Amino acid sequence: MSSELTWRKAINKVLGSSATPLHYNEITERIISEGLRKNLGATPAATVNAKITASIKHEGNSSPFVRISKGTSSMRTGVSGMSIMIPKLTPDVTESEESEEQYEIITSFGMFWRKEAVEWIATPKLLGMQQIGATPVDFNKQLGIYLLYDGREVIYIGRTTDRPLGRRLYEHTIDRMSARWDRFSWFGLLPVSDKGEIGDLPENYGAAKLIPALEAILIEALEPRQNRKRGDDLAAVEYLHKVDPEIEKKKVKATLDAALNKL
Repeated sequence: MSSELTWRKAINKVLGSSATPLHYNEITERIISEGLRKNLGATPAATVNAKITASIKHEGNSSPFVRISKGTSSMRTGVSGMSIMIPKLTPDVTESEESEEQYEIITSFGMFWRKEAVEWIATPKLLGMQQIGATPVDFNKQLGIYLLYDGREVIYIGRTTDRPLGRRLYEHTIDRMSARWDRFSWFGLLPVSDKGEIGDLPENYGAAKLIPALEAILIEALEPRQNRKRGDDLAAVEYLHKVDPEIEKKKVKATLDAALNKL
C-alpha cells in the first residue's frame, strides 16, 4: 500500500498538528518536507489552496477548515472539540469568493532569474519551480511584462504580447542590450496547469482586478522601502529559477576537458 497521502489528508495532517493557522504556502512546504506527498505536480501551492477553498465553499460548516484571513486557514475544531468562531473585522464587510482565488491577472512570476542559467537560443528553456521538488515549468511561451537588471538596477522594462517571453529575452542577448544585463524578472498572464502546461490568454479581465494587480507588480518589482509587505496578488505564484540542464551539461564537459588537458 502506498505511503503517500491524498492532498486532503496531507492538509488535514499538517493543519491538525499546527498550533497556529497556516498560509497555504507554509502548508505546502510542510507537506513536502515531511514527505507526505511525492507526486507534487507543477503547482502544489495552488493545489493546496484550491483543496481548502473548495472544501470551505462546498461543505460549508461541515468543512474541517476555516479561513482566518486571505490564504491562511486553520482546522475548524480545536483541542477542546469546540468549533472555532472567527470574528469579522467589521459587521458590514464580508469576504468574497473571488478574494480566495489565487489567479487574478498575474498567474506566475519569477524574480531576479540569472541570465547565465539559461541556454540562449531562439526558443530558450525558462525553467521554474513553484516549490523545490515540484515539476519544473517551462515559461518560454509565457506572455506579460519583464524587467532587465544590471546587478540590482532596473535598466529596461518590456512587454511580451506578439512574441513569447523566451523569444523576447533571447532578442535582448543579440541586440544593443546584450552586454548590459545579467538578471531578469517577469510577470506572466497565461495560466499554468498542475501538469506544468501553459494555457491560453483569458478573453477579458474584470476592471476591479486591474488596480490590485498593477499595485502588486510595482511593489514586487520596485521593492519600495515603505511597503511592509509584498504584492498580495503575487505572493502565491512565484517560481524559483531552475538552471537549464544544457548549462549543467556544458559545465560537466568543461570540467572533464580541463581535467583531461592536465593529463
